[in-house]
Amino acid sequence: MILFYRILTTLLYPIFLIIIFLRKILDKEHRHRYKEKIFSSHFRANRISNNKLIWFHAASLGELKSIIPIIKELNNSRKNLDFLITTITLSSNKLAEESFKEFKNIYHRFLPIDVFFLIDKFLKNWNPQALFLVDSEIWPNLIIQAKSKNIFLGLINARITSKTFSKWIKIPKTAQKIFGLFDLCLTSNVETKDTLKKLGATNIHFEGNIKFINQIKEDEIKNQNHKILLKKRFWLAANLHAGEDAYCLKTHLDLKKKFHDLITIIIPRHIVRVQKIKKLSEEYNFKTQILNRDELIEDDKEIIIVNSFGVLNNYYKYAKSVFIGKSTLKRFENIGGQNPIDAALLGCKIYHGPYVYNFKEIYKFLENNSVSKQINNFEELSVYLYNDLQSLNKEKRGVSSLINKVGQKTLTDTIEKINHFLFNAI
Repeated sequence: MILFYRILTTLLYPIFLIIIFLRKILDKEHRHRYKEKIFSSHFRANRISNNKLIWFHAASLGELKSIIPIIKELNNSRKNLDFLITTITLSSNKLAEESFKEFKNIYHRFLPIDVFFLIDKFLKNWNPQALFLVDSEIWPNLIIQAKSKNIFLGLINARITSKTFSKWIKIPKTAQKIFGLFDLCLTSNVETKDTLKKLGATNIHFEGNIKFINQIKEDEIKNQNHKILLKKRFWLAANLHAGEDAYCLKTHLDLKKKFHDLITIIIPRHIVRVQKIKKLSEEYNFKTQILNRDELIEDDKEIIIVNSFGVLNNYYKYAKSVFIGKSTLKRFENIGGQNPIDAALLGCKIYHGPYVYNFKEIYKFLENNSVSKQINNFEELSVYLYNDLQSLNKEKRGVSSLINKVGQKTLTDTIEKINHFLFNAI
């Protein structure tokens, strides 16, 4: 099966090239650096030292955000190390640039597609001593080739869904071969710990979900609309995926019967969808504004669609109530949920649909502390928001210190495990 995968991905390489080029044309890839994914001539392993290199791969924004404290802590506690961070998405690239711009020993690149000759060349160029994959990033060519070069392999905040497990278990020998190569597995929940054992992994530990490791400096969060947000009655619909826009627009329509001055701020998960959302909003006859970076909210608008990356916290800081998407549609049953920790840390009351599989332990924690609430339809959401928005004043929920305490313990325990094995590995 592994040989078949290697041959298949090699044969598909020309198709991958076309896909990446098409994505670049559609502005879904970096305008200049997209070639890092498909051409070895653009791997740019131009390091300025001979330090040992630790490589972390985090696919997208959420995964990268969760390991930034780990990388910084390792950088502070262990000298003479370099760090390579690879990601896949545009938003994660931007976060990496902002988070590590002052570090000369931390590099960011886009991960090459999982084709054998590209992976082999990448490993030879960068020559890492250890590789940590975050969450559910299981790339067979990368894992097998890294291990063949005696690179220490770790899995951080591992998450294997029941759907993913059902696929792997159909090819048990292949699963045993791949998962058995990991030297260390740190899981995001107890369920994944049991699942990884069944798939052939060893040395598995659950030290807590690293999504809790999230320290926010509230005074550093800026929003040019802060004066408007402080005096307006508004709620926030965050991380909406296609199919959830109407859900929130219907909520706004219902709330409008009680609050004539209401504003709904929509932040889609993918900003390429802003024009579609605007069109749908205007079909409801709502006065709609697409809000670009550094623009002000117009006085006569009621639906504001944010057209910027990485600005969620700029709105969480001022929002009393937040609905978090990727949670209402049946197709999200086994993959649903977006990270609610930032919203909780910034004192928001959080609402979500029934499909939050990827964050069910975190949502359970927040629900037990009266921070989050599952809603099953837009009518329910409207009722809860009506109660919240009676007053404009935002109350502190007192959960921040509890989350920070859980996060600090998770960080300490995770660093201890990583350091122990790195010490023996490199």
